[in-house]
Amino acid sequence: QVPPVESGGESVQTGGSLRLSCAASGVVGYSNYMGWFRRAPGKEREAVVISSTLGGHIHYVASVEGRFTSSQDSAKDTFFLQMTSLKPEDTGMYFCAFGQYFSILPEDFTYWGQGTQVTVSS
Repeated sequence: QVPPVESGGESVQTGGSLRLSCAASGVVGYSNYMGWFRRAPGKEREAVVISSTLGGHIHYVASVEGRFTSSQDSAKDTFFLQMTSLKPEDTGMYFCAFGQYFSILPEDFTYWGQGTQVTVSS
């Protein structure tokens, strides 16, 4: 399978917005769930949002709920993460990942992209 590819990461100031994209035509057909994860400097990867690839089930972690929105363009097998009201603690490498089951654990996801860097300065 061709791994997913993330894009859209940039450096922004506190309060800014970004939209990340994940092109996933190579893996979406093998997956029931996708997740956006991030790895902050010096920390382990953590889930940001987990969603069904078929739509309908979306789970946001508390730290981003109300600020981040997950969506998808099913026709193009592309997934998006709209991030608003960004904070310095949102800084990190953001990954999209795909797996079979709902989980917030990175190890439960099989297909990973290389990541895109988001830096939020104060």
